[in-house]
Amino acid sequence: MTRIGILTGGGDCPGLNAVIRAAVKTAITCHGWEVIGIEDGFEGLILPGKTRALGLADVRGILPRGGTILGTTNRADPFHYEVEVGAEGETRAEVRDVSDRVMDRAAELGLDALVVIGGDGSLRITVELIAKGLGAVGVPKTIDNDIAGTNVSFGFDTAVNMAMEALDRLHTTASSHHRAMILEVMGRDAGWIALHAGIAGGADVILIPEIPYDIVAVAAKVRERHQRGTRFSILVVAEGARPSGGVALYRAERDLSGARRLGGIGEAVAAQLKALMDVEVRVTVLGHVQRGGSPSAYDRLLASRFGAYAVQLIAEGKLGHMVALRDDRLVALPLSEAVGHQKLVPLDGDVLATARGLGVCVGDGV
Repeated sequence: MTRIGILTGGGDCPGLNAVIRAAVKTAITCHGWEVIGIEDGFEGLILPGKTRALGLADVRGILPRGGTILGTTNRADPFHYEVEVGAEGETRAEVRDVSDRVMDRAAELGLDALVVIGGDGSLRITVELIAKGLGAVGVPKTIDNDIAGTNVSFGFDTAVNMAMEALDRLHTTASSHHRAMILEVMGRDAGWIALHAGIAGGADVILIPEIPYDIVAVAAKVRERHQRGTRFSILVVAEGARPSGGVALYRAERDLSGARRLGGIGEAVAAQLKALMDVEVRVTVLGHVQRGGSPSAYDRLLASRFGAYAVQLIAEGKLGHMVALRDDRLVALPLSEAVGHQKLVPLDGDVLATARGLGVCVGDGV
């Protein structure tokens, strides 16, 4: 009997459970396969006691739940895994390649294929494991919408809706107190969330990483609104935005994987704006609220389609591929073509053109 494994890697994302549910139901009801859930990303294939059988009862009721029933971690790269070495009382952390352990564990479990639901980092690891002989398919997951090869990733719609709702609420307090309100949103090096939420939420200024901003142009937009009698402004700032001639801002602390964390640009823009004009500015950092909670209807549907199609790819022998959405059709894309480069907001795209047509300042003027 065919046996497949499923794991979720990287940060959590609305819709992960919908993918797991669809994959399990499709594997069991359509093919009669066995499914093994692997806990905490690739760490479940490195450490013992982190796998369990998944049946239909295990995925019942998880469709609307955020997060992932399998758990996830950012620190489980088997090619760069931190282990404790040395005698008791004198141990030290050392980074080692434990990918052979992953291959051995997959063989012990009798896995014919592995479904990896993750972002660029998890999919890159998958490509490296495939080169060692692992059979696997990928499912793109990110709220940032920056994975190449697919029109959209599940989780993005939920994140945009959350940011839009925050903007709706900020509008009322901004207009009441005659303030400039800045909302800092996630997205890493891509401005998809900021751009889509900014347009949907009626922002006056949208700053994205793809277009270094000119604070003079931003101030001019706010000043113009004041001169027209509109005494408040709404600004959406992507966490990876940067000024012309400057760099993105990072927090002092790093995450568990050692990666630098973006943050602080909202406060920086506020300080720059107040230095140029007499305006009261408030900053809201939306943070992890964007990636938590129940997925939207669109993300539930898209995630379910991705999960079912991932199993179909295994059944068709199309290992080494990633599920992708192209013009509302699911296609199989070689994983090697999807990893290693980000999908950024195109400067000649129609969404950016829509923002400019609405009179939104996107950092370099209207």
